[in-house]
Amino acid sequence: MTTAVRPKTSRHPKGPLVDAEPARRHVRNLMSAGVSVVRIGEHANVGFAVVSGLLYTRGPGRPASAKIRHLNAQRILAVRADQVATGYVNPTGSHRRLQALMANGWPQLRLGPHIGLHPVYVNAVLKQPSIYGTTAANIAAAYDRLWNQDPRQHGVCTGTWKKVRNLARTNGWAPPGAWDDDTIDNPDAHPEWTGHCGTDHGWWIHRRQNLSMCRRCEQAHQQWLDDHSSLHPQERNKELFRARAAAGRREADLAADARELFQHGIDVEQAAARLGVTRPHLHQILKRHPDLEAAA
Repeated sequence: MTTAVRPKTSRHPKGPLVDAEPARRHVRNLMSAGVSVVRIGEHANVGFAVVSGLLYTRGPGRPASAKIRHLNAQRILAVRADQVATGYVNPTGSHRRLQALMANGWPQLRLGPHIGLHPVYVNAVLKQPSIYGTTAANIAAAYDRLWNQDPRQHGVCTGTWKKVRNLARTNGWAPPGAWDDDTIDNPDAHPEWTGHCGTDHGWWIHRRQNLSMCRRCEQAHQQWLDDHSSLHPQERNKELFRARAAAGRREADLAADARELFQHGIDVEQAAARLGVTRPHLHQILKRHPDLEAAA
């Protein structure tokens, strides 16, 4: 009597799992062009939960998806902005992305070709109350490519690089490290320069790290001064010294520790858990404290 052999089944009946980050970035670019999560899912022929799972946490202890089915990733990446983004959209996120790139030293004349615009129109985009959705998607895609690139390694001379950075600093434009990818398009969101903006601690980090001062930290520090105005000057100075000392180089140390973990094969999510911070916060820390030695 022969025994029937059960056919082997695939470990991944719906296809292998792949890194979700490329699909996540593409979804964010489409959203910056005014395309809703529902519409992205419809055009990609994938479920709403698949798309939303790339962006949002799914409850306590369940972060946004780190992996996605290969077929779903292909379908999402195949959705083009010029197919689904129509009409005008809010330019807030586009303005912030251009300003952030300029804060890194990218001149407008060099940004034009990356966006698919004549260079002279980049300044016009910064002034427009609305822009085409396809232009917003192109700006978001360029931002994803360039936010951690040194313009000087792409032919921008040091003099121009310094001039553009000074212009951004004068205008108070936040660099990429101050923006979270999930909130940069939200008109009500604020740049997070320090990880503690809106507090007196944030004000001191601005000062210690020579960052452009944001309005929220200015207001918080003034409130601190008002709250401590009744102290004796000597005691008040002691409190000021303590506040300044507390704003040390904690973030820079965390960034260095994270990069050391990466060298040992630890991924971002594992590094965040070991360092006692959330994954999005670690991403922001790494943006605020780039590895200058590696870039050199």
